[in-house]
Amino acid sequence: MAEIFRNPLRGQGLPDLEPRDAFDTDAVAHLLAQCPAHAATPLLQSTATARDIGAARVFLKDESSRMGLGSFKALGAAYVIASDAADMVRDKDAAWSNALAGRGYVAASAGNHGLSLAAGAAIFGAKAVIYLADTVPEGFAERLRAKGAEVVRAGASYEESVAAASAAADESDLQLLSDGSWPGYTKLPFHVMEGYTQMGREIAEQYEGVPTHIFLQAGVGGLAAALAENLRAAWGDGPRMIVVEPEAAPALIESIKAGKVVTTEGPVSNMGRLDCKTPSMLALGVLARDADDFAIVTEKEAEATVAFLAEQGIATTPSGAAGVAAARAAIGDIDASSDVLCVLSEGPVA
Repeated sequence: MAEIFRNPLRGQGLPDLEPRDAFDTDAVAHLLAQCPAHAATPLLQSTATARDIGAARVFLKDESSRMGLGSFKALGAAYVIASDAADMVRDKDAAWSNALAGRGYVAASAGNHGLSLAAGAAIFGAKAVIYLADTVPEGFAERLRAKGAEVVRAGASYEESVAAASAAADESDLQLLSDGSWPGYTKLPFHVMEGYTQMGREIAEQYEGVPTHIFLQAGVGGLAAALAENLRAAWGDGPRMIVVEPEAAPALIESIKAGKVVTTEGPVSNMGRLDCKTPSMLALGVLARDADDFAIVTEKEAEATVAFLAEQGIATTPSGAAGVAAARAAIGDIDASSDVLCVLSEGPVA
């Protein structure tokens, strides 16, 4: 059964962990407007889900078509790489297609972050090296190779692949481009999160009215933090913001309880892109301030919600459906007056 934990730090936060700067959403929108592959993703109204949970309305921000990569992650690493390319074009009058020739990026990934990095690197002539844990499906590895990335298997867990990617960056001229952050490594992860704010900008423009409940699934927490800050700026304290984690990886909940970054232990989750045992430091800082609640969903609840959405013609994964799963599990005191927003963070995985 799904569980909910009220955030005792709401409004107060963990100031030592928060980003020092605010996200520049205008800069993100300006750069993405120059990309031919960029277009706003749809906000779908799901009457079936509203009926199922007894809400007035339910809307789903569907990221399955984002820039042809199948997930919101297209807005992260690729945005940072495009920013680097824009600097080269502006400063050295380079061509976009080879603006980053001779440069390389490395990261660990549970799949989608790596795809974003690989796609961005390929567009601008850079090298991409992606470290994958043994638990990441080979289908993701093949998709990464198809984008031109070099794939390295390292470690039994995501955290071990992160350590391996960091070591590779230290031992080479590759630039580490992680979506997680830790002491001494915050600048690039901040800009990865900044890229995600484009989704919040679109939601605020597409949504009629103000939702009463917002469900945001989290792995290391970058997406949830970017949207939490962005949507708080748009809608204030009205919406109840609920961050959703798998029962196998409640890293944000345990970190909120401890008031610091905590690494958790647990089995491998079927919510693979959310199966992160250590949260991003910057994301934790933002969510400690802006999230009202943290929720845990079970493996069975996520799987059942994938099937429920499939009946509506919506294809996703347990990771992509986690927010809807929490809403369906009677998390957040939803009633007939509730207006609910969830994120479908990815499409089906090959």
